[in-house]
Amino acid sequence: MKLGAEMDRKIDSKQPSPCNCINLRRASQAITEVYDEFLEPSGLKISQYALLKNIMQFGPVSVSDLALTIRLDRTTLVRNLKPLEMRGLIMDASAKGSRNRQLVLTDQGNKTLQGAVSLWLAAQDGIEQYLGKDDLNTLTLLLSKIEKLSKK
Repeated sequence: MKLGAEMDRKIDSKQPSPCNCINLRRASQAITEVYDEFLEPSGLKISQYALLKNIMQFGPVSVSDLALTIRLDRTTLVRNLKPLEMRGLIMDASAKGSRNRQLVLTDQGNKTLQGAVSLWLAAQDGIEQYLGKDDLNTLTLLLSKIEKLSKK
């Protein structure tokens, strides 16, 4: 996937909403679509890539700690972990009989993640080229400021 003039035409034909929330949701959907398309050869969605990356970085990690780290509701996280477990990309490494699951990547999970890194980097580069470094830095600052509105 490339980000270029064809996307400019597509975007220019869309009118922003008077609602800031709707505009942010639309932007979130659009950026998710871009990352998902770049990651498609790996078989991962951006949300799955992020989970694998965090489990690799913090694993073994409990579901509760992972939910806090990535700021995702625990119930939503458990639902998102199921497909990764079913594909054999993550597993519970806790001691038998333990009620506290400890998630780690499997060998297949490590291979899948390593294969997806270059695709994720290509998405990162594509977004940076499309927006420009200055606009991307401004966007990052604004998103961080908006995130601070959350009481969680």
